[in-house]
Amino acid sequence: MNYAEIKKTDIANGEGVRVSLFVSGCRRHCKNCFNKVTWDFDYGKPFTEAVEEEILQALSPDYIAGLTLLGGDPMEPENQRALLPFVKRVRERLPQKTIWCYTGYTFLDGGIEEAQANCEVTRELISCFDVLVDGRFIEELKDIRLVFRGSSNQRVIDVKKTLSSGNIVLYLT
Repeated sequence: MNYAEIKKTDIANGEGVRVSLFVSGCRRHCKNCFNKVTWDFDYGKPFTEAVEEEILQALSPDYIAGLTLLGGDPMEPENQRALLPFVKRVRERLPQKTIWCYTGYTFLDGGIEEAQANCEVTRELISCFDVLVDGRFIEELKDIRLVFRGSSNQRVIDVKKTLSSGNIVLYLT
């Protein structure tokens, strides 16, 4: 997997001060996407163990609330397979940190509704998240007043409560 950028003090992509990893690769190609350069799976730099360690170190300070995954799309199968071991390391070493993920795909029953985004690690990866912001960005539904999402069709989902209840529980309404 490649990544486009790491922001070590991001306040736009989740609650609190966060470390954000922008992965490369997205097949959704939403009209007027804010980050088109990351559609290309080959864009950016390789996501190596050294990069993982750099992110873990950046997550360590008390003022950092957690990790946000976005891109591109972390839920492309190639990216899921690379991210699962890393997310597990984050959970092991920094269990107090929250993990947010942004995807253009739609969450459904612990997985992804669109078949092309499901793979052997999808459910396990999603179960590691605290919050999942799902759904394509739709230009016609864009609303700059929305919190942590760009268009009104997107949902900010509390993953833990959703998985335990069996019903979608919104983190923010």
